[in-house]
Amino acid sequence: MGMMSEFKEFAVKGNVVDMAVGIIIGGAFGKIVTSFVSDVVMPPIGVLMGGVDFSNLAIVVKEAVDKKPAVLISYGKFLMTVIDFAIIAFVIFMAIKAINSLKKKEAEAPAAPPAPTKEELLLTDIRDLLKNK
Repeated sequence: MGMMSEFKEFAVKGNVVDMAVGIIIGGAFGKIVTSFVSDVVMPPIGVLMGGVDFSNLAIVVKEAVDKKPAVLISYGKFLMTVIDFAIIAFVIFMAIKAINSLKKKEAEAPAAPPAPTKEELLLTDIRDLLKNK
């Protein structure tokens, strides 16, 4: 099998396409969570802590000199990123837990008996005819 045909087989497999869709959706979901944390969660927390804006929390390592900007350790942005991660991890955990629960229910559900074959139906008819004689 040539390299191009192997690549084509790999690229069009359902798993690769599913993974690409998952990555795209995950990126969009990450933006939603980031907005949720920075625009919805953190402002009330900041108000409760006396009007603190977490995005501006930083430690100045070196003051700005002339046109050179200050060197900062922006721990407020880091804190927001950690909260983003925690929310995303929790949502993914809940989704996987729900999927596993559905799979478990499917596995526990009794399977319907298979439909009788033509041969079994014919033998049943013969048995019934013999019973009636």
